[in-house]
Amino acid sequence: MTDTKEQRYKKRMQRRKEIVDEKIAQATKECGVLIINTGNGKGKSSSAFGMVARALGHEMRVGVVQFIKGSFSTGEEAFFKRFDEVDYHVMGDGFTWETQNLEQDKKSAQAAWDIAAKMLNDDSYHLIVLDEVNIAIKHGFISIEEVITDLQSRPDMQHVVATGRGARKELIEIADTVTEMKDIKHAFRSGIKAQKGVEL
Repeated sequence: MTDTKEQRYKKRMQRRKEIVDEKIAQATKECGVLIINTGNGKGKSSSAFGMVARALGHEMRVGVVQFIKGSFSTGEEAFFKRFDEVDYHVMGDGFTWETQNLEQDKKSAQAAWDIAAKMLNDDSYHLIVLDEVNIAIKHGFISIEEVITDLQSRPDMQHVVATGRGARKELIEIADTVTEMKDIKHAFRSGIKAQKGVEL
């Protein structure tokens, strides 16, 4: 007698459940993770701020350092600054094509890293978001060696999310989770300006 479509589906899902359950059973290590959100697509920072909301739901303390954004206020800044548990620093002077000042961009990025490094040395921070840090590293505004040293010497249970295009391979190699956002289509290319609640 041939199995019905529903029976075949149930058998496939049972096999999948066994595989997933086995993987979950093997994942016993508990530690802070380094997550990198990179690529040309939209959503790198949005994903990181989703993690901030999740951390707050668990009554965790969060540090946010924004390396590039800074010339305009964003919805996430306005929202998360309301929480005492969030230590929020907007350190950038705006996008590099707007500032057009290499020395100032380097100075701002180093000042941002100085704050980030203090957070990375403080176990009272459970999650740290280094927003657009990949761009600061890519342009040579801050030292990749210094970043890696500070990341690797952080407290054992501290989680870090590093965002921005062009993540360096050295950073990718030490990361626990890396996601590359792919740009397939973007409203901006159709002449639609950045919208509040979506990009701003």
